[in-house]
Amino acid sequence: MATVALRGLDKWFGEYHAIRSIDLSIVDRSFVALVGPSGCGKSTTLRLIAGLEMPSSGRLLIGDRDVTELPPRDRRVSMVFQSYALFPHMTVRQNLGFGLRVSGVKSAERNQRVVEAARLLEVERFLDRRPGQLSGGQRQRVAIGRAIVRHPEVFLFDEPLSNLDAQLRNTMRTELKRLHQRLQSTIVFVTHDQTEAMTMADQIVLMRDGRIEQVGTPLDLFQKPANAFVAGFIGAPAMRFFTGHVEVTASTPAVRLEGGEVLPVSRNCAQLEQGRRVRIGIRPEDVVPRGHGLSPVNGFEFSAPVILSEPLGNETLLVTPFGGGEVMSRMYRPSPVRVGDRIDFTIDTDQIHVFDHDSEASLSVA
Repeated sequence: MATVALRGLDKWFGEYHAIRSIDLSIVDRSFVALVGPSGCGKSTTLRLIAGLEMPSSGRLLIGDRDVTELPPRDRRVSMVFQSYALFPHMTVRQNLGFGLRVSGVKSAERNQRVVEAARLLEVERFLDRRPGQLSGGQRQRVAIGRAIVRHPEVFLFDEPLSNLDAQLRNTMRTELKRLHQRLQSTIVFVTHDQTEAMTMADQIVLMRDGRIEQVGTPLDLFQKPANAFVAGFIGAPAMRFFTGHVEVTASTPAVRLEGGEVLPVSRNCAQLEQGRRVRIGIRPEDVVPRGHGLSPVNGFEFSAPVILSEPLGNETLLVTPFGGGEVMSRMYRPSPVRVGDRIDFTIDTDQIHVFDHDSEASLSVA
């Protein structure tokens, strides 16, 4: 397998600057997810690695080889597409072996590789069926198998689970993670779904407008977001944001929110000078309804009526007014809650995130 290095990559489509001076190092045998909203450049980045697009400037290395100018067939990568891209008139066996046949691999070796991949992905009994006779999950396994048989240095996945239903997506996430552990391969996986990125990847590359906003482990991006965009994108349900001004006291700094609440900031933050305009970020799991979780060591208590209740079986999500906006909380024990019920809450002020209002950069000290 191999490392992948992007060095100052830019990509223009006419006057549209799709990729903006990206520098990224992908470690050998890692599972890296490129994630971000639609149009952020993640799929274009993947296509640059694959050689399906050529960069306008910059270099691209796989292992110790500069592959910037090489065609896809010479890069030793395999790509799995969102649409499966299987030949409908061919059997599974023929689909799996097609690339090997075109590359001139002898029949005996080709058949061996096909059977090994089919066994690994548990589609061996479907080898003589055509794609139209398979379910969506089975077709996706065949598409992955077609990549495996080529023995590539790097696997590239372009939103391969987006066409599957929710239950099958969960199953395929687990299977892809196990497949990575078995193959010990380098995987670059594109998704718009941050849950997929969080559950499968060793490293997440979060992109926006053709730029990389932050690179790190899933836990890094969740606990130490570099800015408000990262904080709002990572985590489900999403973090809620509130605007306010810093009030410096003799003890703990606080932020007066637009709703009038004065919220202490227990987390160590830089540059919280008097009057500074900031954005406060609060995650649902850090808003504890009374009787539904451990009371935080440092907390801010408030009472508010429920304006929305979303029962999910094992938990209930509550939305209440707070800070000039709305805050969401998790009620972990199933309990009937009606709109209008007034509930007491405690915000864990050790977990509050503080961002500069204008630049959106995090002011929290690691």
